[in-house]
Amino acid sequence: MAIEIGSKVEGKVTGITNFGAFVELPGGSTGLVHISEVADSYVKDVNDHLKVGDLIEVKVISEKEGKIALSIKQTVDRPQRQTRNKDNRSKGNFKPKENFEDKISNFLKSSEETQYSLKRSTETKRGGRGGRRG
Repeated sequence: MAIEIGSKVEGKVTGITNFGAFVELPGGSTGLVHISEVADSYVKDVNDHLKVGDLIEVKVISEKEGKIALSIKQTVDRPQRQTRNKDNRSKGNFKPKENFEDKISNFLKSSEETQYSLKRSTETKRGGRGGRRG
């Protein structure tokens, strides 16, 4: 049976490594589900999500030099994201992204304010500028 790219098939987990899981597909071929394609959330350990012998649905992403790349997270049909069109910008809903210079300026301002308040509070605790005279 030829595996078509983009098709969803059911397979059996035959092995788990620290970088993914090997899945036996119909027809006897084996593919790899990379750790980044196991779930939508961060996957620290594949064993938390899969066990050897599990029957899972996978999507064939690519086939290169006999190696088949598979995905579990792409089998879930998610609604398409709404793309922002130019009409939203004219209605005033558009907020331009802050550029680097603005970010640096805001950071410096907040940093100076923080430094000033820290300096004032530590001088107050020490008794002001003169400190104790003994």
